Amino acid sequence: MQQHLYLSLIPEALIASMLGPEDFSAYYAVGTQSKTQGQAAFIEIDPSYRLEGLPIAEGLKRCVPHKDGAPKRSVYISVYRVLERIPVSAMGKLYLVSRDGRALALDRKAVTSTEDSHLHFYHELAPTKPAVVSTLGPLQFFELLMGRSGGFEGLPAIAFVELGLGELATDPENGSIGDLPYENMEHLRHCLSQLKSKEVASKIYDRSNAGIFPYRTVKNGIFVGNNKEGLSIYALPSRAELKEKHYDWWRSANL
Repeated sequence: MQQHLYLSLIPEALIASMLGPEDFSAYYAVGTQSKTQGQAAFIEIDPSYRLEGLPIAEGLKRCVPHKDGAPKRSVYISVYRVLERIPVSAMGKLYLVSRDGRALALDRKAVTSTEDSHLHFYHELAPTKPAVVSTLGPLQFFELLMGRSGGFEGLPAIAFVELGLGELATDPENGSIGDLPYENMEHLRHCLSQLKSKEVASKIYDRSNAGIFPYRTVKNGIFVGNNKEGLSIYALPSRAELKEKHYDWWRSANL
């Protein structure tokens, strides 16, 4: 049986498994009686990747079939500072998994320019997890987090998602909430309004963000990057394409 490496973003962990991405998605999200269930996002990693200090080879040695021949579903290799130690070049497809285990596979591409004049709403996924509002587009926000601007020591790597704001992106005080599902909307309006009146580019909206987000609110995709290789995006298809080509996942993600 083939062995796989997966970099989980919710929560951050490096996992070896004998399950392919589709089967691992169902196992990781739906779980077993002894495992917590829930939304998941993970990236397939080149199984040949090795790094001194990260016991990948040892983990793969433990990733063998059970005595009854059943595949080993998960071997946790590391749950600490994983993202910063995996180069973007070793990352394959990213899988967004709904609570009932349906997976949407996304391809990675480099980000060159994503800037606009609207307000933005980011959920950091790993290694830090606050939800942040900002005047900065994704590439500028990444530069800030890397410590290239802002006058503070940055992160070695980051994964984050940008969520849609609807009318609040241009009119936080009076724009319609519409079907936005975020909690504490008045606080969100207040934070966004402060960006227009203060000399700050970003403001924390929620320090205790759990990393879970409604897939239907994703504005563009999942961003992953580090100081050496820059920023990449796993772009989410348009709603029209999701409904036409990935209807089962889209329906499941919106339940």
